[in-house]
Order: sequence, then structure tokens, then C-alpha cells
Amino acid sequence: MLTIDGSWGEGGGQVLRTSLALSLLTGKPFRIVGIRKRRSRPGLRPQHLTAVRASAEVGNAVVTGAEIGSQELTFTPKTASGAAYAFDIGTAGSTTLVLQTVLPALMLASEPSSLLLEGGTHNPQSPTFEFIERAYLPLVRRLGPHVRATLERPGFYPAGGGRLRVEIEPVSELTPFDLLDRGAMREHRATATVAHLPRHIAEREIDVLSRKLRWDPDCFSIVERIDADGPGNVVIVELVAEHVTEVFAGFGQKGIPAEEVGKRLGNEVREYLRAEVPVGRHLADQLVLLNGIAGRGAFRTLSPTGHLTTQLQVIRAFLSVDFEVSQEAAGSWLVARAS
Repeated sequence: MLTIDGSWGEGGGQVLRTSLALSLLTGKPFRIVGIRKRRSRPGLRPQHLTAVRASAEVGNAVVTGAEIGSQELTFTPKTASGAAYAFDIGTAGSTTLVLQTVLPALMLASEPSSLLLEGGTHNPQSPTFEFIERAYLPLVRRLGPHVRATLERPGFYPAGGGRLRVEIEPVSELTPFDLLDRGAMREHRATATVAHLPRHIAEREIDVLSRKLRWDPDCFSIVERIDADGPGNVVIVELVAEHVTEVFAGFGQKGIPAEEVGKRLGNEVREYLRAEVPVGRHLADQLVLLNGIAGRGAFRTLSPTGHLTTQLQVIRAFLSVDFEVSQEAAGSWLVARAS
């Protein structure tokens, strides 16, 4: 049984989720210690526990230590099965992170699957639904599986209550690909969404963002949602290029002016555009796992984050493969699976 140190890298829930994903995929059991050791509230929180329980159901696994606050867990899977699954986090915990935990195994299962996930769909520090639908899943489909996600209701932190439905048509083998060039930029747009909050918050965010990005006015829009359980605010920037779509998000938070949300998001988008790489920092964390599973693959991205290096460490433990990470130019790095 593999032993994984939950304090690797940034010491967050990513180590656990990636371990679960690769254990389901490879059939390798593992024991993880020091779960979220470096967080202010260490151990399993509700969204991590949902990821464990979802993985256990998908993989018919035997699990010990699956309880709130637990810092140690063992996971022994059998064969992952395609089926109709429903998982409710019960809080605003991220549905998209639970999805990314079980998806690798389900996209290679012998039967199709459907997932109904309830909880948060727009959480700070987690992929938004728009990122999953427009940036991540198109790359999954390039590997072969057909995966479609539908947002039935948004769920903002801290109320939650969102609902996400996913349909998965698996394949028996993945087709790897390289993503080295962005290609010509075809479209760009920014949308500020408010739910049960004043419209002027979104207007102020868009005002700053439009001055940062200097796009035509018709590239910016505001959406007011009344179907969320609680208040929330997110600004989504979508960049559609020839070979890749990237999605960036900024979240309104108490104590942070709307102008600052727009400024930070604008700076992040401008850095990506200046670097002329296809893969942003958040997408790099996800793409390297897909490349590891597919057997090969390379991509260009921005300077590596702690999340990326942590991901590489967990992949190495389960798949016994390595990636070469090298700087090619200012702001441009090549990540390639070593031969």
C-alpha cells in the first residue's frame, strides 16, 4: 500500500483528491497521513469527505478514517463502475473539485455515467462551472471521452445550494495531445454576475476591468441571478483562441471593494495574454494530470505554482512517471512528460 504525505507541497486537499483519482484509475490502494496538515482547520472538511465517499462509491472501495476532522485515511478500491450517481456536499463545498476527483476513472470505465452534484458551483479557490465547461472539458474531449456539464442552479459561498449535472461517455483508451501554441485569439468576453446583491457591484467591477483590458464595450455584460440560494458575486473572463479556451474568475468578498476585484482579475488576464502561452496557471494543474493518465503530452504555461509541483509529486507516486519542467523564455515554461 502506498503511503502519501498529505503535507506535500501546499498541504491542502489537492493531495487527497489527486490520490483518490489516481487510486481509482490504477486500482492501487493508499494510506494518506497529515491530511490538510498546513491548513488552519486541518483534516477532512465536508467537501473533502464528499470526494472520499464519491470515490468509494464509484470504485467500490473499502475506506477507513472517512469522518470530519480525520487527518489519516486508507482507501482500497476495486474496479470503477459507470452508473448514475448523486452526491450532495451539504455545504457550499466545491462540486467541481468532487467532479475532477471521480472523472478520470469514469471517463475510462466500461459503462457511461451520469453525475448529479449539489453544493457550491462558484467558490473562491476552486474551479468555477464556467472553467469546467469551457476550458477543462474541451481538453478532456480531445482525449476521447465525451463529457457534457450543465449548470442547473448556481451555488455561491457560503449558502451553497448549487446543482451541477454531468453526462460521461467513456472510451477504452485516451488519445494524448500537445498544447504548445495558443493560436489566434478569436473572441474575448467578460461577465459580472450578482445574486441577491446590488447591481452597482457588478457595474464597478466591469468599469475597472474594461479600463484594464481596453476591449470594445460589447465584450462586457452584467447578469443578475435570482435562482441562487444566497448572495454571491463572480466575474468571469473567457478568452477563446484557436487551440484553447481559457477562463479566469474574480470573486466579490466582504471587505474587498468591487474595484479591487476588477483590478486583480484584469492583471491576471493581462499577464496571461502577455506571456503568449496557451495554458494558464490553474488549467496547468489539471492538464498535467490528464497528460499523466494519457501516457504523454506537453504544454506551455506560466511560471509553475505550488499546486502544479504538488500535482507532479502525487502523479509520480502513483504512476511512476516524471515530467520535465523547464523555462523557455520570460513568462513561458514547458511542461512535458519525460520519455
